[in-house]
Amino acid sequence: MKDKLRVAMFGHKRIPSREGGVEIVVEELCTRMVEQGNEVTCFNRAGHHVSGVEYDKPRQEEYRGIRLKTVSTIDKRGLAAVTSSFFAALYSAFGKFDVVHIHAEGPAFFAWLPKLFGKRVIVTIHGLDWAREKWHGSIASKFIRGGEKNAVKYADEIIVLSKGVQKYFMDTYGRETHFIPNGVNRPEVREAKLITDDFGLEKDSYILFLGRLVPEKGIRYLVEAFKNVKTDKKLVIAGGSSDTDSFMEELKELAKGDDRILFTGFVQGAILDELYSNAYIYTLPSDLEGMPLSLLEAISYGNCCLVSDIPECTEVVEDKAIIFRKSNIKDLTEKLQDACDDIRKVGKLKEQAADFICDKYNWDEVVDKTLALYGEKSR
Repeated sequence: MKDKLRVAMFGHKRIPSREGGVEIVVEELCTRMVEQGNEVTCFNRAGHHVSGVEYDKPRQEEYRGIRLKTVSTIDKRGLAAVTSSFFAALYSAFGKFDVVHIHAEGPAFFAWLPKLFGKRVIVTIHGLDWAREKWHGSIASKFIRGGEKNAVKYADEIIVLSKGVQKYFMDTYGRETHFIPNGVNRPEVREAKLITDDFGLEKDSYILFLGRLVPEKGIRYLVEAFKNVKTDKKLVIAGGSSDTDSFMEELKELAKGDDRILFTGFVQGAILDELYSNAYIYTLPSDLEGMPLSLLEAISYGNCCLVSDIPECTEVVEDKAIIFRKSNIKDLTEKLQDACDDIRKVGKLKEQAADFICDKYNWDEVVDKTLALYGEKSR
């Protein structure tokens, strides 16, 4: 695009941050858009890091050329996203922006506000958030559903990250959407040093889950299945809790009696890189996903992956991973055991992994397609 655009983004918690996949996506998009000469403002939430105050960072007004504005937030479960999104929508509506890009269904509830003031509104659906277990039967679930409907009604364009969600929007609302999956960067593979010192982990000595510890990620099944696997390898569950620690405590109770299961808590930086770089296999046993960035990252490090058969995972891995039946502990146990026993099979999948995923998902292409949507005529 030749003309410089003034872009506002909200719906994420804050950047820079690895609190979730949305935050990584927003940072990748914004930094590249700025590099292409666009002006980008991100509206960050106030409040504490989702994994605890110890991970809080000082507020910034600028990051890698992105303007950062922290908006008022009621830092309570169910209210943080609502209040921060409302104020972000308000600032976006009255600010000098050409495009307002909203991330996730809940924040899209306020898509009408910038639209009312003549802004071009883009919404990215990162997943069907109303279906998450933590919102089941709650007012929050109804609010998120309302956000989905407002995205359909007010957004000039909707971006989806999977073919399944694209079909859902067409079947449910008759609404066309744009399939623009996330990208991935080719990382530097690191030797096991910090993880050896901190956790006693060495190359290929562990099976890795890395992500937010929330019920829909299927970690309950993973712990129950792993307890029945005959192996000396450890199961490393890396990630922080989301909103409350109750699910983390439930998992630790489930893992009691098996000292092969290790909880690291929230990880970032060099430790995260080392965990990805040295795993025997990476597993993502999710019941529900948008487009799992952690899976893209794991494969980019050259990992053999074991994933559930939900479309959001199988679309990513194609035939380059081991797949088990969603929610099926018996099948997961068998696939884990087979992977532990068949070193050759795991090695073959590792050899193909990084080139396959880095060729398939490219951030620069994602940004070019997104900017093209920004510049199209309004609905």
